[in-house]
Amino acid sequence: MVQLNDEQKKKLLALARRTIEEYLKKRTLPKVDYNHEFADDVFKQKCGAFVTLHKYGALRGCIGYVKGIKTIPEAVVDMAKASAFEDPRFEPLRKDELDDIDIEISVLTPVEPVNDIGEIVIGRDGLIISNGFRAGLLLPQVATEYGWDVQTFLEHTCYKAGLPADAWKWENTKIEKFSAIVFGEKELNLR
Repeated sequence: MVQLNDEQKKKLLALARRTIEEYLKKRTLPKVDYNHEFADDVFKQKCGAFVTLHKYGALRGCIGYVKGIKTIPEAVVDMAKASAFEDPRFEPLRKDELDDIDIEISVLTPVEPVNDIGEIVIGRDGLIISNGFRAGLLLPQVATEYGWDVQTFLEHTCYKAGLPADAWKWENTKIEKFSAIVFGEKELNLR
């Protein structure tokens, strides 16, 4: 699993905020500087990553890459823009909301199959449930925030996929898990 120290986390959070600000003002995205700001080897790793926005504690946007198709900073740029302006559940973020949002980043481990639901650990694991063309994903922190047990977490991941609550029990349903390093502006006293 990727390890990030507080300084590296702060750089990624600053990059996410800079991405949103720059896109609001100029409709451009910042370039990732691998020679200086993001020179650490960890930033060259390809990982799945989600960027979550909260406004006054309520969800305001959340989109991510499940798989490591881009380096961590590049994924943060893409997903900061996507969660602020492309989450279909919300209107695009407006300039007057910028000071009201808090940014959280989740850097994901590779996805692995769940062979037995006893393997799922609340607080450590995020879930992906898929059946046919339907798939739903919930990050590890969701179950903790709502105080869910494993069965409730499975049911809500089914709902997220547009499936009935008990679809996780179906023979042709695939259950996968992943872990994440989760950090935010509030946690690191940046807001």
